[in-house]
Amino acid sequence: MARTPFFYGWAVVAIVFITMGIGVNVRTSFSLLFPAILNEYGWDRATTAATFSIGFALAAILAPIVGKLLEFVAPRFLLSISAFTVSLGLVLSTIATQPWHFYLTLGVLMVGTGIVLTYVGQSMFLPNWFQRRRGLAVGIAFSGVGIGSMVLMPLIQETISAEGWREACWLMAGLLMIIILPVNFFLQRKQPSDIGLYPDGDAAPDQEQTHAQQSAADPVVDQDWVNTDWTLMKALKTATFWWLALACSTALYVWYAVQVHQTKYLIEIGFSDLEAASALGLVGFAGVLGQIYLGSLSDRIGREWVWTISTAGFLLSCILLLIMENIPSAVMMYAMVILQGGLGYGIATVFGSMPADLFQGRGYGIIFGTISTLALIGGAVGPWLTGLFYDEAGNYHLAFYVIIAMSVISILSVWLAAPRKRRLVAGQAKKRAANAALVNS
Repeated sequence: MARTPFFYGWAVVAIVFITMGIGVNVRTSFSLLFPAILNEYGWDRATTAATFSIGFALAAILAPIVGKLLEFVAPRFLLSISAFTVSLGLVLSTIATQPWHFYLTLGVLMVGTGIVLTYVGQSMFLPNWFQRRRGLAVGIAFSGVGIGSMVLMPLIQETISAEGWREACWLMAGLLMIIILPVNFFLQRKQPSDIGLYPDGDAAPDQEQTHAQQSAADPVVDQDWVNTDWTLMKALKTATFWWLALACSTALYVWYAVQVHQTKYLIEIGFSDLEAASALGLVGFAGVLGQIYLGSLSDRIGREWVWTISTAGFLLSCILLLIMENIPSAVMMYAMVILQGGLGYGIATVFGSMPADLFQGRGYGIIFGTISTLALIGGAVGPWLTGLFYDEAGNYHLAFYVIIAMSVISILSVWLAAPRKRRLVAGQAKKRAANAALVNS
């Protein structure tokens, strides 16, 4: 197929990169605001961490609604509205005085309506632009989280330390309104067909392409599955849907349980506030190369393998966190950073690619939204239950053991979902074609 000189899909990737760099890190900044709010008001951890969990619960409700809306509304409008509501939540939180005030401002408005700016919202339309290089494109776009984390996390922590957490909220609101809202409103697009293009920048399919050439590039394993025009009701009747949802739900439990409590935990075992905040930023930075490489790798070896590698990264980082309670070593902290960011962040790339590999059709938005709802339930329960375990036991031991168990369940579930049995990634399709050519030669 002939290719266009410049493919607008890469502009979409750049916009998502910027949006994720700020949007996701604004949400992650709750782990930096968390200690300051605890210190000021003296509430217990479960009560305060419930802010994040309530926001995630709302995000879970909103995910399929957003997916359905994207069938009729351009993403640029939803992204712009989300940037505004998140900014509003941040600003209003500065006058909050009761737990329910924070549940409404940082929970409902910042975390809840902010779902459109994050992995879930972007994954509903970004995969439309790529097929062969879907994993790479999603990996590059989502690596913006790491760059943003490296810049924003220390800046936010420094602002909290020097000026206070309220000033940090004003800073984040300004970034959203000045950068994210206008960039998305004027430049973001939903799919290549909207501007007369095809996925991956290909020209119109060549009608004279031979059957042999078509077969060589064909990733299909289960023809009946691939030919299905998937709707939510059809997807709900498959075991694949539920195994995939379980894999994603347990993975997000792990991800957010660790990230929300990690900063406070590191401070308690002997690291300074800045060291703990920098660790969170470095996790995101390590995720930059990790997401790009693992995204590309998933296009070659398959989504299941990269999901396994990435989830194992979180599992091992959790083991190191346990060990660091007795040996608060900087070397171990940096090893934890590499495992959690360099490997663990690959979960986001596969999360953004795998559902599109499995459930293509007119109902994809609401299917992905429903998977996201179930996944976000895990993300909501993780921080709250981890805080509850701490409040009951006075330490994170049981909480970390549960996180390790959830990691194992996630790995097993993705293999049972088995996207490789429906459609191969590009690298495996080429390998199959090469093997077939050898057999036939």
